[in-house]
Amino acid sequence: MEEIIVVPVILFMVIVAPIWLVLHYRSKKQVSQGLSEEEYIQLSELSEMADKMSERIHTLEAILDAETPNWRSKL
Repeated sequence: MEEIIVVPVILFMVIVAPIWLVLHYRSKKQVSQGLSEEEYIQLSELSEMADKMSERIHTLEAILDAETPNWRSKL
C-alpha cells in the first residue's frame, strides 16, 4: 500500500516540483522588472486616447448643455 503512495510522490518531486519552481520564479522576475518598452509605448498610447476621449466627452456635454439644458436630469 505504501508503494502506491511513494511512486507518485517521487514522480512529483522529481518532475513536477522543479518545473513548478522554475515557472514560479520566472514569473516573479518578470513582475519585478516592470513594464517592457513595448508595454510602456502601449500604455502611453492608451493614455493619449483616454485624454482625447475626455476632451470629446466635455465637448459633447457642452453641446448638450447648450441645446438641451435639462438633459442631465432626464437620466
